Amino acid sequence: MADPRFPATWAPYMTWAKHHAQTKYNLTGSNLLPCTLDELPGARETLDLYGRNDDGWPPLVQAIAQRYGIDSSRVATASGASGANFMALAALLRPGDAVLVEWPGYDPHSGAARFLGAKVNTFERGWDERFEINPDRVEAALTPDTRAVVVTNLHNPSGVYAEHDALQAVGDLARSVGAKVIVDEVYLDALRGGDHADRPDQVDRRPAANRDDVFISTNSLTKSYGLAGLRVGWMIAEPSIVERALRVRDVLDGVGSIPAEILGVLAFQQLDSLLERARGVLGPGQAVMQDFMAARPDLEWVRPIGGAVAFPRLRGVADAEPFVEMAADQFDVGVTPGRFFGAPEHFRVAVAGERSVLEGGLEALGKALDRGIV
Repeated sequence: MADPRFPATWAPYMTWAKHHAQTKYNLTGSNLLPCTLDELPGARETLDLYGRNDDGWPPLVQAIAQRYGIDSSRVATASGASGANFMALAALLRPGDAVLVEWPGYDPHSGAARFLGAKVNTFERGWDERFEINPDRVEAALTPDTRAVVVTNLHNPSGVYAEHDALQAVGDLARSVGAKVIVDEVYLDALRGGDHADRPDQVDRRPAANRDDVFISTNSLTKSYGLAGLRVGWMIAEPSIVERALRVRDVLDGVGSIPAEILGVLAFQQLDSLLERARGVLGPGQAVMQDFMAARPDLEWVRPIGGAVAFPRLRGVADAEPFVEMAADQFDVGVTPGRFFGAPEHFRVAVAGERSVLEGGLEALGKALDRGIV
């Protein structure tokens, strides 16, 4: 019998994402269309295999600090946003502490917390409230032993933007019990100021950690910049939390990859052009998805403000996974079952990859919907 202390997988979504059957039209991911070396001028000339990288490649730490207008003592580099999230959680938690995680949500967050021996509680961020953060739900789920609250902005999987006042209210609630709020911001940078259709002046792309020390911001060069292969991530926090996170890295992976962090510096020197490239992929991809949704009365959604994914709900069913499996088996199109995010009646669609794959995949998905087999 398996030992219940060691589950078969800590993060079911990540395990599924790595091992599910491949399809011709793979719309299961969430990354931006990858950059090539030719789209990062100077990459080949800059590469090196060696260097001193004890607490993050110093030029990269400085580049991140300069980009966000903060002191370098507030920055820790990491192996992608996943590494940054793990380091932040490990800096805050001890076995038996509680973590409060949004749900629906990105399951590696709760998986990392469980791995660290924490108790995971959830607060609802669901369909009935258009996936917005409701501070009252956070307050109801908060306990005296909560040491971290974890949210995403933009919300993964729905793409909903966390309004400033709601996020600050969560921060104030966390502070009342001595907790911090980890805000995973991997989709935030690629937003334009005018992307919030109702209140364009309300979009704030600054890291939450720049506003208040109760927040820890995590990010990477993956979702908004198309550089997933570099695995360059970072966290921004008050210096004492950064120091604790760096000591976590001593036992996690020691130091970062010199080639990756050297290329990360080069990327930060070209970040604005990389963002324009990202918007040139994301905008058209989201428009194609909007047109598809407008033609599908069997689906409904909360239209995302941005990001690389959409999260439709299949009307009239409690669980969309049988449809997802049928679409993969019979129409060769893959989307991600919503059960991995805590919303089984939904499925997640990648909109930021190859345009031809998105268009062909949505055409195939439409045929699967027309088949009407659920």
